[in-house]
Amino acid sequence: MPALSATIITHNERANIARAIKSLTCADEIVVIDSQSTDGTPEIAAGLGARVITHTWEGFAAQKNFASAQAKNDWIISLDADEELDGPAQAAVQEWKRSEPFATGFQFARRAQYLGRWILHSGWYPDYKLRLFERRRSRWQGSYVHESVETDGVIATLRGEILHYTCQSIEEHRRRIEFYTDLAAREMFIRGTRVGRIRRTLSPAWIFLNTYILRLGMLDGVPGYLIAKMAARYVQRKYAKLEEMREPFRTRS
Repeated sequence: MPALSATIITHNERANIARAIKSLTCADEIVVIDSQSTDGTPEIAAGLGARVITHTWEGFAAQKNFASAQAKNDWIISLDADEELDGPAQAAVQEWKRSEPFATGFQFARRAQYLGRWILHSGWYPDYKLRLFERRRSRWQGSYVHESVETDGVIATLRGEILHYTCQSIEEHRRRIEFYTDLAAREMFIRGTRVGRIRRTLSPAWIFLNTYILRLGMLDGVPGYLIAKMAARYVQRKYAKLEEMREPFRTRS
């Protein structure tokens, strides 16, 4: 039976952390890496039996790699604070613990809740995520955004789902877009990415049509329309911020 450590990174996750921890009873320990929360997140986590370590924020992938390094066991299951394992996924992990692992990484389907509704289209589902892995052969990658686990072995799928509780209001979604487009623009700027005027102009419209029509966002009702609209906004803001970063260099030349 392989021993299993669960890891979660947090910053001001008072509203979510208890739900995430309670879904991880299948783990032999729970490690929470907190980056200076001020809302009581560490106290809630410790009260539920987690081992809490304070660590200065270094970025998503770096923070999660640090979490893996603090675990007592080589097998890791990683959740974000706004996620939980559903019942079938918890049972699947318990069954996995009673067998000899046949892969170095295991993924789950992820279902997102947006504005109080579970989203089944819009390119959001099934959204497979590799979250159970052998740390000696796996590592989180991604300097700024869209971090993911890369493993040098076989990847298999376990039954059940990760439930992801995303934005509960449009204003929250706008704030997240501003945060993530800051990171995305900075990453493109450092890589020397250039985006022409035509692409900047047409990409938001294409993203909206792709999300709402081709990926059947229309079947998700009003939330599907808003997801498509905000996906277009994400692209528009990302490119606009990149152009703002590049403007001083164009002036000099």
